[in-house]
Amino acid sequence: MTAQFQIEALAARHDRKSFSCGVFPLDRYLKEQAGQDIKRRAAMCYVACPQDFDQIAGYYTLSAGDVALKDMPEDVTRRLPRYPVIPVARVGRLAIDTEFKGKRLGAALLWDAANRARRSEMGVFALAVDAKDEQAAAFYRHFGFIEFQSKPQQLFLPLATIAKSA
Repeated sequence: MTAQFQIEALAARHDRKSFSCGVFPLDRYLKEQAGQDIKRRAAMCYVACPQDFDQIAGYYTLSAGDVALKDMPEDVTRRLPRYPVIPVARVGRLAIDTEFKGKRLGAALLWDAANRARRSEMGVFALAVDAKDEQAAAFYRHFGFIEFQSKPQQLFLPLATIAKSA
């Protein structure tokens, strides 16, 4: 599937103007804010483009974050140090252009984000996401993401789980 697309860091040559996923805040973010976040190092933005084209088929953002240990399920926290917060890599946004929906590109972008987090030279326990709605939460649960105890639309996937499936 990813042979059809190349996933790389957002660059000036990528065509942001024509991107449309049907969700205004996600479209606007890519067109107006992503470049500033990259310059400020608040988040990195990665785009999937059809081979040899600069059209953006989908994108995601990745940044450092943390989660409160108390919000994680007890079966997970038993194996973690007793720090108040645990470091994570956070997928802040993930969107697919309407022209490319149904091609499993969301799964490919999520896998790419997980592998970037896993290869990071920083201490990162999990990949975390904030699902916009129940449909998005179901998408992440399909890939093994676990809900935080008190926040069902915030989910995480331990990087050790990703390493086992790599």
